[in-house]
Amino acid sequence: MSEKKIRIKLVKSPSGSKPSHRKTVKALGLRRLNHTVEHVDTPQIRGMIFHVKHLVSVE
Repeated sequence: MSEKKIRIKLVKSPSGSKPSHRKTVKALGLRRLNHTVEHVDTPQIRGMIFHVKHLVSVE
């Protein structure tokens, strides 16, 4: 059974935002603008996305 994947793209720079938001972006594996990563769709990842929803887009 394949797990659902979720694509996360960094669309706004985290510099100038709260340190906790910067750490969340780093924990998601996003390094630079327009960088896209794939993660398994879990409640933990969803929570991290919700925390920085103003900086990322989700596919």
